[in-house]
This record gives sequence, structure tokens and C-alpha cells, in this order.
Amino acid sequence: MKTMTFYQFLMTLRDPDNYDEVVQFANNAFLDHSFPKQETDYERLSSYLELNGNYLPTMTVFDDAWQQYLEKLQ
Repeated sequence: MKTMTFYQFLMTLRDPDNYDEVVQFANNAFLDHSFPKQETDYERLSSYLELNGNYLPTMTVFDDAWQQYLEKLQ
């Protein structure tokens, strides 16, 4: 489990019928063909999303998802 990328974690959250912001982030990241799928570094992911994550209402959604990711890795 320690080798799970952030993208792989997000994909476990996908649900087209759930309107939770983090779930919607996962759904939209799936549709983002440029999403850095192998990345595990917070700063690199954050930079990518600041430039390309127009589907995120706020970066707080990424921070919430990142916290869930870290908890999953423990």
C-alpha cells in the first residue's frame, strides 16, 4: 500500500453519484489526461493543480484529499 500514488488513491474515491467535493475532484482528475499519475510529491501536485486544476473550486479540496491520502498510507 505504501507505493500507492496520489492518483491511484483518488481513483478509489470516484463515484458519479456522490457530490462530495473530494469525490468530484477524483471524478474530474480521471478526466484530466495530463494529470501527473505517477506523482507522490505534494508540492509538485499542488503546482500542477494551481496551473491546470480549473475543475477544483478551491485548493482546500486538494489539501483535504491529500490528508486522506496520507491517512490511507499509514
